[in-house]
Amino acid sequence: MAAKASGRLLSLLGQVRSLAPAGWLLSSGVHGKEVTGCLWRSLTFFIELPRVAVSMLNAYLKSREHHQQFEFVPYPHLRIRTKPFPWGDGNHTLFHKHHINPLPTGYEE
Repeated sequence: MAAKASGRLLSLLGQVRSLAPAGWLLSSGVHGKEVTGCLWRSLTFFIELPRVAVSMLNAYLKSREHHQQFEFVPYPHLRIRTKPFPWGDGNHTLFHKHHINPLPTGYEE
């Protein structure tokens, strides 16, 4: 019964596809070029730009909060240095922040 229904559905889809021109099945071919351009311009200005502005405001407000420094636990498998880094004193990572990134011996004060 299911095979009969799926064959019937496929035949109906084949008929619809054969009746519709090739451009109708694509979303960009449904509207005229003026309508599509106006739609995307409106979506950009009224949805995406405010979304970016809200995200920037959220990131700015989060960066102003005081972050809690976690307790340093000297796990032996973390912060392994087999050879020194090629910059600075060789112990600090490239984008090292002393209040966030601990060294193998602990946080810098």
